[in-house]
Amino acid sequence: MRGAPGGPRVLLRRLREIMAEPLPAQARLDRITILIAANMVSEVCSLYVMRADGTLELYATEGLNREAVHLTTMRAGEGLVGLIAANADPLALSDAQTHPAFSYRPETGEESYHGFLGVPVLRAGNTLGVLVVQNKTHRVYTEEEVEALQTTSMILAELIASGELQSLGEPGTETAARRPLQIRGAALVDGLGLGYVVLHEPRIVVRNIIAADSDAEILRLDAAIEEVRLSIDAMLERGDIAHGGEHRDVLETFRMFAHDQGWLRRMREAVRTGITAEAAVERVQSDSRARLMRSTDPFLRERLHDLDELANRLLHRLVGVDLVATRENLPENAIIVARMMGPAALLDYDRSRLRGLVLEEGGQTSHIAIVARALNIPVVSEVENAASLVEAGDAVIVDGGAGEIHVRPPPDIEAAYAEKARLRARRQAQYRLLRDKPAVTRDGVEIALQLNAGLLVDLPHLEETGARGIGLFRTELQFMIAERMPSAKDQQALYASVFEGAGGLPVTFRSLDIGGDKLLPYMPRVEEENPALGWRAIRIALDRPALLRTQARALLKAAAGRHLRIMFPMVATTAEFLQAKRFVEGELAFLTAHGSAVPAEISLGAMVEVPSLLFEIDEIAAAADFLSVGSNDLMQFLFAVDRGNKLVADRFDPLSLPSMRALRLVAGRATAVGCPVTVCGELAGRPLDAMALIGLGFRSLSMSAAAIGPVKAMILALDGARLADLVETELRGLDGGGDNLRPILSDFAARHGIPV
Repeated sequence: MRGAPGGPRVLLRRLREIMAEPLPAQARLDRITILIAANMVSEVCSLYVMRADGTLELYATEGLNREAVHLTTMRAGEGLVGLIAANADPLALSDAQTHPAFSYRPETGEESYHGFLGVPVLRAGNTLGVLVVQNKTHRVYTEEEVEALQTTSMILAELIASGELQSLGEPGTETAARRPLQIRGAALVDGLGLGYVVLHEPRIVVRNIIAADSDAEILRLDAAIEEVRLSIDAMLERGDIAHGGEHRDVLETFRMFAHDQGWLRRMREAVRTGITAEAAVERVQSDSRARLMRSTDPFLRERLHDLDELANRLLHRLVGVDLVATRENLPENAIIVARMMGPAALLDYDRSRLRGLVLEEGGQTSHIAIVARALNIPVVSEVENAASLVEAGDAVIVDGGAGEIHVRPPPDIEAAYAEKARLRARRQAQYRLLRDKPAVTRDGVEIALQLNAGLLVDLPHLEETGARGIGLFRTELQFMIAERMPSAKDQQALYASVFEGAGGLPVTFRSLDIGGDKLLPYMPRVEEENPALGWRAIRIALDRPALLRTQARALLKAAAGRHLRIMFPMVATTAEFLQAKRFVEGELAFLTAHGSAVPAEISLGAMVEVPSLLFEIDEIAAAADFLSVGSNDLMQFLFAVDRGNKLVADRFDPLSLPSMRALRLVAGRATAVGCPVTVCGELAGRPLDAMALIGLGFRSLSMSAAAIGPVKAMILALDGARLADLVETELRGLDGGGDNLRPILSDFAARHGIPV
């Protein structure tokens, strides 16, 4: 660097010394600007900090009028400083006053300065401020000087992000780095969580910036890049990615970025300026992220996640830190923030300390949602760039019902949600008082309320809620959270534990429901155009009978002397059900012939979730011992709507006339031949929707533990006969009330004081 006393390495070392001294915030900033000005051989050095309202405020200066500090402000895009903030790009000018964006501020006294160099202060791609040096001469700044100032800005980014400067601004003028955020996502699991951020894949905070040997740092960088490339190749060979399996083309794109020569060249060039390999990765990624965030090209913006994850993996390799957060020493009120997670990763955390989960990716029926629901952890998903918008330890509120998160909430918001949480706790306490009350309507109709489960952690909810049994035990969860295929012995041990934990209450086991969106990391991936309609559930079991036979034998052994209930998912025809039934009967005959203890009674049922079965409802009701309506899949197949697709998921209502008539058909025909029928999809767990099901004639509902109290409270206030008359009238269209029962049922509930 031309004329610089000591060069960038000396500057960085002295900056670190100032950062370590016990100085007041303003004094620290003043000394930093003096040091940078001297090292850059500039008459002026100024730091502008971005405020929460989007304006830039002069926080410190050497060379300009000191009285302008905390008085001079400008909007992003206004003046040269605002232009740098808006574009997130450096700007070097030999005559700043001739630039069309130049904005003269008389209070600063900068009219005599011509040479101008400004760089954005970036962190995780977010602009936190602008660092400027100026000269009276028409100075031409070199690329090395621009690089040096960018490197220096990294230290200032950490200072701003730490919150140390917060005390310097007027009340209500928080820095952008620490501003409160209210972000809307997708409501995944209902509930409220107040706590502190724990990053599932924590970002590396680069503290070692100055390199002692640039050649050695380039070797470290190249070695880490090679390790990351090898790990990506290994993922492609396995067909999955950490924590949950992404599509192969995403991995191919990931590998393409890892081999991108432009990206690698920029990191090596950054190292040659005198910084460490990890500091180079951080700086290049922050620059790239800032540009991609401002891009209007949707393809480029979609690549933001790939670059973020790649840089994160590279940083973890360089500093030798595990990619996922340590499970020890979690805060008492931990809110996990992650790009994506698998159920096994969530179960690794101390569940007693978890208060919420925020995800960038994950749908209503994803594995993580099922497990979080079982653990009663509120979840908000589809929060764009969540992991980059928060810092570890930030206060955060997760509103799983509204699909919102509040990061660094102001006191009034925090107080409001604390009160909301207290009200919710009191309401839950009231629901617990209903535990031992039978779920009987005011006119004497009893409704069996059962529990949806899939993990041993679900079983205590039976006693807590007063549920009549487990109406759906998802056996696939054991397979999804395991690192290898569970053996017959492993399966038998789980099923025996479930029977033991149920304490004599009935348990309905759903046979293995994999495929579609439920992928097992140790099974080969099958590429399908439409997985939801493809090779999954009973179709896999019938094509790979060893899977079904092994599971059936484990269930039969575990249920020795008990009543075993098994239902088969995704049944499309009665013939499929009968074929699966023969497999179970064959295993029963084998065990009996070999003297093994077998169940005292066996009931085999079918899930009604494929619309074709509606046209064989009489046959399947006669062939099966019971039926269970999987309303989630039945509704999406009935309306040809992918419920995980935001573009179409809201295009139908399960309380519309077509779905209500389909459900009435199932309830009526099954009841007519004496075949018990339960609804076990999400529909059963929402009070208003459950009320509609009761009006259709369903007398058994299975739901999450959290839903049992609200649904029971609704039932206790309900007149079943009056409701049934209303539903029947509307379904016949006698009143011309439109094509949706929701407003009619909502009005009915309001008029009769029914809590929904």
